[in-house]
Order: sequence, then structure tokens, then C-alpha cells
Amino acid sequence: MTSPFVDPLGWFLSEPDAYSDALGWVVILTFVAAALLESRRDRDARALAAAAWGLFAVFWLRLVYHFAFIHKSYVEGILTIVAVPACLYAGWLLWNGRGSLFLLSRAVAAMGLIYLPFETIPAFTVAGTTVPAPREMLIETVAAQTGFLVELLGYDPEWIVGPEAGYDSAFLFVTDGGHRLIMEVVLACTGLGSMAIFGGLIAAVRAPIRRKLRALAIAIPTIYCLNLVRTTFITVVFGNQYMQFFVDEVLFLFGDTDPYNVSFYLSDRVISQLLAVVALVGITYLVVRELPELLTLFEDVLYVATREEYDLHGALGIHAPRPDGGVSDGTRVESPGERD
Repeated sequence: MTSPFVDPLGWFLSEPDAYSDALGWVVILTFVAAALLESRRDRDARALAAAAWGLFAVFWLRLVYHFAFIHKSYVEGILTIVAVPACLYAGWLLWNGRGSLFLLSRAVAAMGLIYLPFETIPAFTVAGTTVPAPREMLIETVAAQTGFLVELLGYDPEWIVGPEAGYDSAFLFVTDGGHRLIMEVVLACTGLGSMAIFGGLIAAVRAPIRRKLRALAIAIPTIYCLNLVRTTFITVVFGNQYMQFFVDEVLFLFGDTDPYNVSFYLSDRVISQLLAVVALVGITYLVVRELPELLTLFEDVLYVATREEYDLHGALGIHAPRPDGGVSDGTRVESPGERD
């Protein structure tokens, strides 16, 4: 394991490790501390939140190599690269008075508290009883349900232990020529990331609990079910090599030489990821109908991305309390934190 203290460049150009997990917890706990201080000690909270955004930029920089060159995902690779300057800019804006960004900071804190336990907590033993890692339980549950759907469609792959995670979460297909194809369900295949995002957004806004529960009831089951459709689709397509199109071109684009991976790249990295974006936009629309307070957060995201103010409340004709303490009647109103 490369140490960031001994070889910083080598650490950034290697796979995520225990140091990455530790950095993730430091980032999230800093966001949590800022959220706890927000209503009592604004200046200290602002400083902590700005520092958290700076650390968050380092965290995303750490993941660029993984998503771009190991995971070979153009969508995730580009988003990770963009996240680095975006986090730095968000921290700068917050420090310089854009108090509405406290909402986004709280959302990141909640997202991390949902996601990181699955990413970092290992299996442990209590009084002679072994408690499996949270990620193991989630991965094997998704794998079992994916396997059920695959078999329901008339396919019968062999169930094996996954070579990457070591869990009962992989499917073995054998081609007519005797080539073995292994499709393994890992944490990234569970939909946890998207569920953590929406869970964090919903937890962060200040709104009646009934509406927040309705928003969760829309987002989480929808994401989970759509993800099962995705994993089933990829498993069937890859296992049966149904998308062996433009083989040379696809291998060139993804920097690979194994033609058997073409169906995986097209079904997962292209089709599934593009459809996931469409699905998340639709889910966002449904959630915002229950929690229009979230529009303030999206206005801030757009401002960070474009440096232009947007009035989504007015554009959508939504009149709702602003979750950062101000009030929206269809025109953008400064929150108390923005007047500092």
C-alpha cells in the first residue's frame, strides 16, 4: 500500500486504500462538525465547512485515477475531474458569504454517513458471533436478486465466489467455445451511491418529516428496483455476448484488448450509465415535487457550475420556504447567511 506521506504522487496514481477511507471519514466528519455548529457559531461553522470542501477536493482528486483508468468510465472519470475545482470553488464561496451552501454541506455530510459504513466497515466478531461487513450483506442481497431475475429470464449461470470481493456474488457463463466469463456484483453495482445521494439531500433540508418520508419512499425503492434491472441487463448481455458491436473501436476507446469485454463496456459503461442519468433526472423531479426546498440546493450547484444566479422556484412556479432560512415567493431571496 502506497503511503501518501512517503510518495504522494504514487498514492494519487494508485487504487483507493485504507488511507483513502480515512480521508473520506475526515472529510465527512468535518462536514458534520460544521453542520452541528451552523446555528450557533456561524463563523466557526463557515470555516469548518470551507475546510471540508477543500478536503473533499483532495478526496475526489484521489479517485480520478481509479474512475478514469481502472474503472474506465468516461462519465464517472469526467465528473470526478470536474468535482475537484467545483469543491474548491464551493468552499471559497461559502467562506466569502454564500450561506445557502450550508445546505449542500449538510447534504454531503448525510450522504457520507450513509455511504461510508458500507465502504469501510469490515466484518467483526462479537461474543463468538461473526457479524458480516455491511457491504457484504448488501452486495450478496443484490446479487441474489439479480440471479433470481436472470433465471426468470431463462438463463442459468453458475453461482460462484467473486474474484474481486470474495463474496457469493458472481455469475459464471461459459461460451460455446469454452471461454469463461465472470460477472461479479460489487459495491458499485448496488445502487448505494445514488441512494446515498438522495438520502443525503432529503435529510439535509429543513422540512416536515412527513414530506421527507414521502420523498424517501419515492427515491429509494425506485433507485433500488431500477438498479436490479440494470444489473440483470448487464449480466445477461455480457454473459451471452449479445453486444459484440464495433469491437475494435470499443476496445480502443476503453484501452482494452480483450474482445469478450465489449458487451460489458457497451451494456454498462455506455447504455446503463446514460440511462442512469435520465432516470436520476426523473427521480429528482418527483422528489422535488415533494420537497421543493431542494431547489435552493440545485440553484447553488448551478451557480458553482456557471457563476450565474438561477431562480428555479420562479421558473417552475413553486412557492416554498427556503431550507436555509429565507423565503421564496418565486423570486430569489437572500438567506440570513448570505447577508454576512
